[in-house]
Amino acid sequence: MQGSTFQIRVWQLIAKIPKGKVTTYKEIAKALNTKAYRAVGSAVAKNPYAPKVPCHRVVNSNGNIGNYSANGGVAKKIELLKSEGVEIVDNKIDLDRFLHTF
Repeated sequence: MQGSTFQIRVWQLIAKIPKGKVTTYKEIAKALNTKAYRAVGSAVAKNPYAPKVPCHRVVNSNGNIGNYSANGGVAKKIELLKSEGVEIVDNKIDLDRFLHTF
C-alpha cells in the first residue's frame, strides 16, 4: 500500500470490516488511539484501493450514510451496502444491528 503511515493504518482497519457490517469514523479513530476524526475521514476519502478496501462501509456515528468519493457517489455507496445486506431507512443505518467494532 502506498500512502502516509496514518492513511495505511486507516485502510488496513477498513479492510477488516466484514460484508453486511459498517463502522464509523469515530470507531476507526478509537481503534487508532486518536481523536483525529477529520484525519480519518480524509484518509477514507483518499482510499485508492476501493473496493478491496471497502470504504463504503464507513458511515457517520449517528448512522447517516455520509459521503462517498468513489465513482457513483452516495447512490453507489447505498447500492453497495444494500447488496451486502445492510438495511438503509431514510439514508440511515441501525448501528445497533450493523455496527462493526475493532
